[in-house]
Formats: sequence, C-alpha cells, structure tokens
Amino acid sequence: MSWQSPSPLVRELIRRGAEIALTPSPDWLAELDAAILSGDARRQIAADPVLAAGTRRTNRSNLLFWAASNVRAPGEPVPANDTEAPLAVARDMIRRGLDESALDAYRVGESVAVRMWTQIACTLTSDPEELRELLDVSLRSIAAFVDDTVGAISARMRAERDELTRGTHAERRETVALLLEGAPITQQRAESRLGYRLQPKHTAAIIWTEAPDADLSQLDRAADAFAEAAGQPRALSIIASAATRWLWVHGRPDGDRAHAALDRLPDVRVAFGSTAPGVDGFRRSHLEALTTQQMLTRLTSPSRMAFHHEVELVALLTAGPERADRFVTRTLGELETAPPEIIETLRVFIAEQCNATRAAARLFTHRNTLLRRLARADQLLPRPLAQHTIEVGAALKVLQWRGYP
Repeated sequence: MSWQSPSPLVRELIRRGAEIALTPSPDWLAELDAAILSGDARRQIAADPVLAAGTRRTNRSNLLFWAASNVRAPGEPVPANDTEAPLAVARDMIRRGLDESALDAYRVGESVAVRMWTQIACTLTSDPEELRELLDVSLRSIAAFVDDTVGAISARMRAERDELTRGTHAERRETVALLLEGAPITQQRAESRLGYRLQPKHTAAIIWTEAPDADLSQLDRAADAFAEAAGQPRALSIIASAATRWLWVHGRPDGDRAHAALDRLPDVRVAFGSTAPGVDGFRRSHLEALTTQQMLTRLTSPSRMAFHHEVELVALLTAGPERADRFVTRTLGELETAPPEIIETLRVFIAEQCNATRAAARLFTHRNTLLRRLARADQLLPRPLAQHTIEVGAALKVLQWRGYP
C-alpha cells in the first residue's frame, strides 16, 4: 500500500491522540473485553479461561502497540504486532483444534478500537479539514496494522499446525480426542498409543495458568506432584495449549497432598473431575474437570484448586450468571452484603446440619456468640432460615466460591 505522510499539524494531533490511547479508561477496556468474547463465533474462546485471557491480552497489546508506534512516529505505517502475546495465543488456538476463523476476535477488537479512536480524534480539533485528514490517515493505519498482525498470527498458526501433526505428541492428542468424542477406537489400540491403562479408575484434572509471565514448567511439575498425590509414578499428561495440561491419573489424588503441592506453584490452578472407571470414566471425569474450570473462571473465583464434587451444585446454579445473581440476591437479601463473620457463621451452621454446638466448635467461637450472629443473619434474610434452609445454603455456596467472605 502506498503511504503519504500527513501534514505536520495532523502528525502532532495523531501523536497527542496516541498518548491518550496509551492510557485507556477502564470502561473502554471492559467494553473491548466484552466485545471480543461475545457471540456464537467466539463461544469456544470465551469458555476457555486460558484462551479468553490470552485473547484479552492480545487485543490490549494490539491497542498499546499501535498507540506507542504513533507516539514515536505519528501517522507512519505501523508494523505487525508479532510480539510474544499474540504468537502465544496462536499456539494455544491450534492446540485447541481451532483454525484461523478464530481470529475474528481481532476484527471485533478493531471495530471497538476504531470507535474509541474516533471519539479521541473529535476532542483534538474542531476544524473539519484537520479532522478529515486525521481520521483518513489513522483509520487506514489501523486497518493495515490489524491486517498485517492477523497475517502474522495466521502464519504462526499454520506453522504450529504443521508441528503438531508430527511426532508422538500429535498421536497422543489425537487418541485422547477420539476417546473424548466417543469415536470407535479400540481400548487396546488407545492404551498402546497412550501408554496408559484405561480400565482402572481415573481422576482427570485440568492444570492451567492465566498469568502472562508464568514459568510454564510449573505446569509439568504440578502434573508430577498430582500423580504422586494419587500414589502413581506418573500421569497421562497432554499439552492442550502452552498454558494448559490435561491430566489423568489412576485412583484419586489425596486432597491435602494436592493442596500442599499447589502451595509451591503460585501461578498454577487446577480443576479435578470425579473418580470413575473405564473409558466412560476417563471421558466423564475430564468433562467434569472442564466444568469445574469453567465455573472457577465464570465466578472469577480466587480459589486455585477445586474438586468437582465440591462445586457441582454451584456449577449448576451459575451456568446462567444473570440467573445465579438473581437467585443469590433474592434468597439472601441484605445478608448478601453482611459482614464476613455473619455469613461464615451461617454457612458453617448449615454445613453442620444446623447444630449450634458443632458449628461453634468448628468456628472456635463461644456458642452464645454464634447464636447472636445467627439471630442477626435471620433478621437480614428475606424469609426466616427455617423456611428455606436448602436455598440459603446453596446461595452461600455461590458466595463462597466467588471468594466472599
């Protein structure tokens, strides 16, 4: 594309606008994040915590890359953003089985960024001719930059696809995909290709990190640690993406040992499925681990580890986030924003089957103190606890996995 530099005045306007774009407001960033992960075409990306986080990072990286280039050389062509952030997402998309159509998210990000930039441009000058030239140059620049960046990411995706179609990793990943899809592969052939027996009981896990600068070797150390927690010499570990491992072990990892291992790996998160035998158990446990991972992400939970049996009810209740919010608010009323000690007291009281003595002992508090807190909780609830104990307990579980209190 031929490129004619703008006038000195317009170059200065672009530089000033780019400086504003370098510090986008939280509302703009929230709008950008919401847009790039909405719609049926991007449902698979939005449902995957690692892909969603990577896509958000890449769109923000694109925004800042273009703005920084225009601060340095306003109105000049901007090279493709081939930094690590977009290229890492390209690897992850291919390892999830996605193709270049997934890059539609960057086009959506471009449309939001163009609208934001137009708003900035309109604050820089009131002269129609200056504004026309400014927008003509900058919008062509944005379009060319996104085209070149998408082209660079597409090339990386093609290279990554070629790499994954060779060697034993590709064979193991393909075999796991066949098992998860229920395809007609024999158990004997699958076991031979995986080096893993399918008849015993399995527990599946998804190990991942959302930290942009994480030490990815922590994921492999976590896989070894969880195998040890299950009393196994090693686990079946599949590289689902650069920042995700799919894991299966025979038996069930000991919860205390698993938590201890996670304490040594600060960037790692893990979601476990249930324990079940055979090929059906292999498949079901993985899908449950996936459900658990998605629930932690949907609730922006601070918890770094969860077993499916701990969150199954909450996962069902929060499958529709807006309905879950309404359920919690309707059930808890003013209790939803009560002091943490009131909420925790009621949660433990219900968990102890409404036995005040056991609840007080578990909380290490005096029974009279517990009763006063319970009385206060009952005042805050829309209906007396005795009339809907199960619903209150479920709503409190949702709060617990959201990280409050």
